Amino acid sequence: MPETTAYLDHAATTPMVPEAVAAFAEHAGRAGNASSLHSAGRNARRVVEESRELIADRFGAVPSEVVFTSGGTEANNLALKGFAWLGRVEGRERVIVSAIEHHAVLDPVDWLLEHEDVEVATIPVDRSGLLEIKALHDELANDPASVALVSVMWANNEVGTVQPVAAVVAAAAEHGIRVHSDAVQAAGHLGLDFAASGLDAMTISAHKLGGPIGIGALFLRRELDPVPLLHGGGQERQVRSGTVPTALVASFAAAVDTAATHRDERSARLEGLRSRLEEGIRHADPTALVNGADAGADNRLPNILHVAFPGCEAETLLLMLDAEGIACSAGSACAAGVPQASHVPLAMGLDAPIARGSLRFSFGHTSTDADVDAVLAALPAIIERSRAASLLRTGR
Repeated sequence: MPETTAYLDHAATTPMVPEAVAAFAEHAGRAGNASSLHSAGRNARRVVEESRELIADRFGAVPSEVVFTSGGTEANNLALKGFAWLGRVEGRERVIVSAIEHHAVLDPVDWLLEHEDVEVATIPVDRSGLLEIKALHDELANDPASVALVSVMWANNEVGTVQPVAAVVAAAAEHGIRVHSDAVQAAGHLGLDFAASGLDAMTISAHKLGGPIGIGALFLRRELDPVPLLHGGGQERQVRSGTVPTALVASFAAAVDTAATHRDERSARLEGLRSRLEEGIRHADPTALVNGADAGADNRLPNILHVAFPGCEAETLLLMLDAEGIACSAGSACAAGVPQASHVPLAMGLDAPIARGSLRFSFGHTSTDADVDAVLAALPAIIERSRAASLLRTGR
């Protein structure tokens, strides 16, 4: 296997920051269940609650609004299914989502549609990946009393477009409808304020911002109690049962604190790296299409660059880059060995062949100029070889 020398897939997962590693190491070897009454348990509980307070403070929430989960997928499932089930009790059986949500939102919604007869409405996006607010208003006006939840991600994980969350909340508030946002990609790069956002629920995940895999949180407004997914000991406000993993929580808090402390300077540095790579790619391949919000726009994450290479297949590009020690993402799903275009560029209006030739480069705290140099040195020849292989395979 080639050694990875340029890791540009931080949107998939980013390495743990040293502070998070140290916090995990400090607590992983200690005994004590945070629900136990003896001193070891009380010590674990203190660590958990101090961590909860820190995370709440950094995201503009109160501690009781932070519900720990196993990660972003569980938090999204809890929000989508929990509020859909609660909505059914209230006579609300419709859920509204955007067309570019992560599968951790789309798949629970599909499950609700198939197994719970929940009606689902999907709001389109424009060519930049931005939610069409007028379409949302129109959908909400269509029997608003039937809507249990609106869920719109804070920033897209493939193209990096930041969504108009404030406008979504305002539109839903006109009808008294709850709003959830998957903020997993945004949490490490934008200054999120849960209270100020007006959201009812918000998802974050530790491993996207320098923490460990296996821990995340659903920020949940205090007066709301969605129907639980898990039943057991009633930990985490009776909406998420399960022994709280003290070491993971402490590590999560350390990562959040580090991300918040260095966010502005890190975002500026990552935006510089991303801009340099974008300019280099445009020079190397003038036909390349950069997708998402325009360069310099204020609704674009600083660390994500999504590029389509006409005449190429993303999987071929990805494997050739990997052979050169460069890790990025194909930004597509593969079903039964057949490459398929991701739903995100398709929803943005890209033709399927163009969408299938898309790569996502994403930067993080370990990224350097050397990573950009490596991509720009390897990419021109790889694009040429990929197009040649595509011509041989298709004959056109």
